[in-house]
Amino acid sequence: MTKIILCGANGKMGKVIQSVVAARKDCEIIAGVDLNTESASFPVYDEIGKVQEKADVIIDFTNPVLLDSLLEYSVNRKIPVVIATTGYSDEQKKQIENVSAKTPVFFTYNMSMGINLLANLAKKAVSVLGDDFDIEIVERHHNQKIDAPSGTALMLADAICDEIEKPMKYEYDRHSKRERRSKNEIGIHAIRGGTIVGEHDIIFAGRDEIITLSHSARSKEIFAVGAVNAAVFMAGKSAGMYSMKDMID
Repeated sequence: MTKIILCGANGKMGKVIQSVVAARKDCEIIAGVDLNTESASFPVYDEIGKVQEKADVIIDFTNPVLLDSLLEYSVNRKIPVVIATTGYSDEQKKQIENVSAKTPVFFTYNMSMGINLLANLAKKAVSVLGDDFDIEIVERHHNQKIDAPSGTALMLADAICDEIEKPMKYEYDRHSKRERRSKNEIGIHAIRGGTIVGEHDIIFAGRDEIITLSHSARSKEIFAVGAVNAAVFMAGKSAGMYSMKDMID
């Protein structure tokens, strides 16, 4: 039985994760962390440093500003951590990478199995289509999402670049330019509106033909299921950086 500390326990994703865990027999939440300390079937603390329960793994769905305390707790208690929060700066991403030398860290921009499959399909498309197609990424999210473009869009762009030999640049602001599109750019576009959970399109535009790879998330539960699967996977792991690719393989 994998014992979980859930950071962001009383947030929207925290509630969904509680529901997912309650339906499983291989894991349980033994403590939570949230500014709202309303308790359910487990104690909830307003700071992770106050948690005394012995756990096998931490799931974090909170805010990038809490990264320092999260990683410090993981290192000091030698507890693997599944980081499902988005919106980290490049400096924070480097911090996560550095800390993984001391503690097991599962970090991905999207917990959906489907999105990670989409990234693999995009890489395959690049290897087949070569340099003859322009690449654009369009992501759509709800009107409450703060970061733009989404971490998932950047993850998809990074995956594509892994398959391209020449250096590529990301173009976020083409409307401010008056020039033709260059061959070494990937356009990334963010749309915010309503209650869209998350949609991502990768467009390969060639001469007289267009190929579009798409993923649409219909509920937050797919991210919760992925995070819980990652938590069970990470229990007992040694220090290092892990991702959805390690879990799928």
